[in-house]
Amino acid sequence: MDLDGFKDVNDTYGHHIGDKVLIYLAKKMKETLRDIDTLARIGGDEFVAILTDLTKLSDAIPLILRLLEAAAKEIKIDNNKIQISASLGVTFYQQDQVISADLLLRQADQAMYHAKLSGKNRYHFFNTEENNLIRDRFEAIKEIKKALKNEEFILYYQPKINMSIGNIVGVEALIRWQHPEKGIVPPLNFLPIIEEDSFSINIGEWVIYTALSQIKSWQEQGINIPISVNVGAYQLLSEGFVNRLKSILSQFPTVKPDMLELEVLETSKLEDLDKAKNVMKACIKLGISFSLDDFGTGYSSLIYLKQLPIKQIKIDQNFVLGMLNNPNDLSILEGIIGLSKAFHLSVIAEGIETSEHAITLLGLGCELGQGYEIARPMPAELFFTWLKEYKPNLLWQNQDLLDANQRQILFIKVQHRDWIENIKAVLNKKESLHNQNINGCTFEKWLKNKGIEYLGDRYNETYFKYKNICTFTNKLLMLNDNGQNLEALAKFDELYNLCDELYNDLVIVNSI
Repeated sequence: MDLDGFKDVNDTYGHHIGDKVLIYLAKKMKETLRDIDTLARIGGDEFVAILTDLTKLSDAIPLILRLLEAAAKEIKIDNNKIQISASLGVTFYQQDQVISADLLLRQADQAMYHAKLSGKNRYHFFNTEENNLIRDRFEAIKEIKKALKNEEFILYYQPKINMSIGNIVGVEALIRWQHPEKGIVPPLNFLPIIEEDSFSINIGEWVIYTALSQIKSWQEQGINIPISVNVGAYQLLSEGFVNRLKSILSQFPTVKPDMLELEVLETSKLEDLDKAKNVMKACIKLGISFSLDDFGTGYSSLIYLKQLPIKQIKIDQNFVLGMLNNPNDLSILEGIIGLSKAFHLSVIAEGIETSEHAITLLGLGCELGQGYEIARPMPAELFFTWLKEYKPNLLWQNQDLLDANQRQILFIKVQHRDWIENIKAVLNKKESLHNQNINGCTFEKWLKNKGIEYLGDRYNETYFKYKNICTFTNKLLMLNDNGQNLEALAKFDELYNLCDELYNDLVIVNSI
């Protein structure tokens, strides 16, 4: 058993009050146990209880709950009202293998640690499978620590540009692990392992230091490009974050702090928003700005926008990648751009993989972007070469915002693409089709109403192409119903070509 928040008691009231709290809780917890049980304090605020003569595992639960209840009761000492709680880890004897008393203690300690991570003021039973996971995680963290010591990490840089005018507005620093045996290891393969571990702070500060070093190096070559780095909630809310950041900045007196931007993941567990806000404000005083990364993927978007002093929101790449084929993604993306304007924030989209992504985003009012269509993440030496060879995409420049009719056409196209993908899913036997043919879809309704006026002389040609798609689609469905599934799938590329011809007609009309 480990007391939750006991350090705060010592820090707030002094060790003499802390000692009285320990004595009081020890007495109360002892009273909840039976005469045959044993309670011992093994150091600090850690206790061990030995519960004997239990015929089955469930017999222990009432005793455990009484211990938790005793630890969580309010304590009155020297006119002070104090309330803490306890986290309990539980293991059992005998087990399938020979086990020592020391190993039992370690099992209970690991289970207790899991109870802490799960929210405190609770118990957790030890199990072998979980122990293996903990052991594997421990070994992985040890390897990551060794990698930092051996200088195996490197930063890659991905450019961010203003697509409308073509200029480079910054780069995002992305960590990679140059593993001596596995080669380049992407961040998702190791960063989640240390996300809730104190070592994540070491990695995070290494990234900041290295990014500032790179800014200094580029400036000496006449290149002034801001760098953004990702900061996790654990690092941001850690004690002394601002002071450590000041210390790192002081090592680069020629680099202005506004050349560094911190990106906070919208999915981060910023449990203490007030503390996060104060930390961010302190950093802003130093000249550093903040953006909210992966916006729209978490559950606290609006709260974060309302309370946190951010300068920019970054649209998660999944919405950008899906916006050309999924009407829901397009709606979310349009909503995020609207939110950015409502909160007077700049907005940047990641995941731009085609020119159509870029042109569509510009039409919706998002000028800033990054993604493979612009440039992949690259080491610093390759970035320097890329920078010298970079040329803005002339097709993206001077794109006007879409008017109401053009936005409607965009949504109609995306809904139609979504329908076509639904047809393909049917042929792949992944899902059922709600309607047996494509007739009467949203695209046709638009054609028969606003399309007549909007297309003008082009209407008949466009409508003919649309009906040709309907006919061809129904043929594919008939082949599928007759058991000729492979033949239908083989002809699907032809359907894509017919759709492209239809969409190209609309491109000419509305500039997308």
